[in-house]
Amino acid sequence: MEIIDLLIKTREETLPLYELPAATLKKTYGTGKWSIKKILVHLSDTEDTLMNRVKKTIAENKPVIYGLDPDLWNDGLAYDDYPLSVSKHLYHACRESVIHLAKNYYQNLGTREYVHSETGIRTLKDEFDKIAAHNQSHLNQIKLAIKEEG
Repeated sequence: MEIIDLLIKTREETLPLYELPAATLKKTYGTGKWSIKKILVHLSDTEDTLMNRVKKTIAENKPVIYGLDPDLWNDGLAYDDYPLSVSKHLYHACRESVIHLAKNYYQNLGTREYVHSETGIRTLKDEFDKIAAHNQSHLNQIKLAIKEEG
């Protein structure tokens, strides 16, 4: 299944990035953009949040799910000081859960709906697809930041 392959591929590309040298983790992909470290902490928090959206959609009847503001999380949770080892473990555990859930529910419950507080009606498939696309988007930003370093 294509979604499983993409979830595994992005997991395998993301996990080693948590081990980058401190100087590299400070790099950004543009002026005013988040550092690689902040992106990695954000990825783990978002993986957790999106995994829980998937679980709610599977377990509950058309739940209402609220959006979040990543900048507020960055500021409120002090991403610059957040331990990357914790973020790495959270990301890995959540991604394993997402892969398990996708294997079991992407096809047979993919049209199951939830209500997003900002974007309205969405489906379980939409959320799984968002998880993979979100991760890939941030991988592209990190690659750009590393390239800019060279």
